Amino acid sequence: MQKTFTLLLLFISLVSVKAQIKDFSHLNFKKADSIALALKGENLTNLPELSFKLTSNLKTDAERFRAIYKWVCGNIANDYSLYLKNDRQRQRFKNDSLKLDAWNTKFRTKLFSRLLKKKRTICTGYAYLVKTLADFANLECEIVQGFGRVSTTNIETLDLPNHSWNAVKLNNKWYLCDPTWASGIPNPKTNRFNFEYNDGFFLANPKLFAVNHFPIEKRWWLTEDEEIPSFDAFLKAPVLYGNAYRTLELHDAPQQMHHTIKPFEKVTFKYQLKNNTKIEKVKLGFDNGFSTWKDQPTSVSINGKSLEFEHQFNQTGFYDVHLYLDDDLISTYTVEVRK
Repeated sequence: MQKTFTLLLLFISLVSVKAQIKDFSHLNFKKADSIALALKGENLTNLPELSFKLTSNLKTDAERFRAIYKWVCGNIANDYSLYLKNDRQRQRFKNDSLKLDAWNTKFRTKLFSRLLKKKRTICTGYAYLVKTLADFANLECEIVQGFGRVSTTNIETLDLPNHSWNAVKLNNKWYLCDPTWASGIPNPKTNRFNFEYNDGFFLANPKLFAVNHFPIEKRWWLTEDEEIPSFDAFLKAPVLYGNAYRTLELHDAPQQMHHTIKPFEKVTFKYQLKNNTKIEKVKLGFDNGFSTWKDQPTSVSINGKSLEFEHQFNQTGFYDVHLYLDDDLISTYTVEVRK
C-alpha cells in the first residue's frame, strides 16, 4: 500500500511538470474565442457581469478560462510609457524601503484607475484582471510575481522584480500563462501598442516558460527541482522572442546567450519544435557591427520535431546571432571569436 501511494505521488509530480496546452488537445476553443470576440469593447465597470457573460455558456473550466484570457488579451492595451515611469521610480527608490513602499502604493492606485477607465495597463494590471475575472467564474487563479526578460531588458539593473503573470488550476493541475506578452507588442521607440495575440503564452510549457520568466516563489516553476535555474543562469540565458512560443516546444541548447570561441570552432543549437519544418527553413542571421546577413547553418539535422544544428565561425569578431525559422525571429545569441 505504501509503495502504491509513493508511486502515485511520483506520478502526480511528473504530470505537473508536463502541465501545458497539449493536455487540452481534445478541446476546441473556437466557441470560447468567439464569445471573447463578440464581447470586444465591453467596459470594466461591472467585472462580475463581464465574467458571467464570458463564461456562462461554456462547459469546461479550460474553456471558461480561455474566454477570459482571450478577452483580456484582446481588449487591454500595454501602456509601455507607464511601465517605463514605474521602472525609473522603482530604481530611484530601491535603496529606500519607505519611499519605495510609498511609491508602490501611489502607483497601484494610478495603475488600476487607468486600467478601469482607459483599459490600458502594465503586467500587474493584466494579471490582476485575469485573476479577478477568473475568481468571479469560480476558477482558481493566482498572480505570479517575478522577473521577465525581453530583448530590451537591461540585465545590469535587473535587481527588482519587474514582471507579473498568472497560474491557473485546471483539472487539479497548475498551468502558466502570460497575458501581457500574449496581447501584443509595444513599440519601444514610439510607445504605441499594437494588438497581436500570441497563443504560445497560453498554458505554456513550463520549461520553455522558464527561459525568460523567473518567479519569486519556487512553487511556480512547475518543474522538477533539478531543472530550476539559478538567477545568474536566468540572466545569462538567450533572448527568446514571441515567435519562440508559437514555434518551439523546448529550447534545449545553447543555454547561455554569450559564447567565446576560437576560429573554426562550432556552436551547437538544439530545439524541440511544435510542428515539423524543413532544412531550408532554418536560417541564422548575423550582425558583426559593420554588416548584416543571413546564412544556412554549417550542418542541420531534423528528426521528426527535433531540430539540431551546428555553425562554424571562421573569422574573428563579435557577432549577434539570430535564429530564424520560416523567416520568423526566434532567439538571439552572441558569439565572440578570438584567437
